[in-house]
Amino acid sequence: MLITQCKGYELEKEKSNTSEDFFNRSEVRFIDGSEEKTLHVLYVRYFDELFQEFTPYQQNPILTKDNIEVTFKDIVALVCLLKNPSLRNRKRLYINSKQEFASYFQDIDFHKLPEIVLAVKQDHKFELRSPLDYIKQPR
Repeated sequence: MLITQCKGYELEKEKSNTSEDFFNRSEVRFIDGSEEKTLHVLYVRYFDELFQEFTPYQQNPILTKDNIEVTFKDIVALVCLLKNPSLRNRKRLYINSKQEFASYFQDIDFHKLPEIVLAVKQDHKFELRSPLDYIKQPR
C-alpha cells in the first residue's frame, strides 16, 4: 500500500444551526493495488486536547523537521488505518467515544510513526509494506 497524503483540519460551521465546529477531520489517501482511496476520520475535536493521555506527544505540532510541521490531526486517520487495516475498504469512520478513539493509539510504535508522516509530507509517498511493522508486538 502506498500512502500519498496525511492531513487533518478543523471543520467550520457552514450554517449557524449545525455543529461542525465541534469536529475535526483527518484524512489518509493511499493506493491499494491499482485503486486510489481516501479514508476520512471524523472525530470530536475535544480529543485533540487529550492526545497526551494516549500518545507520548506533549504538544502540537507533534513533530517539526526541516520546516515541516505535523499536527495531531494529521496522523489520526493514518493511525486508524495502521491499527485496523480493514478500514482500507471504507471511506469514512466516525468516532465519538474517547475509549474507542484511544484504542486506535494503543500499541502504536510512536518511534516509527514519524518516518511515514515525514516521508508523505516531503515526498508525497511512503510504501507501507505491513501495518504490523508499526504496531508494538507482545514479547
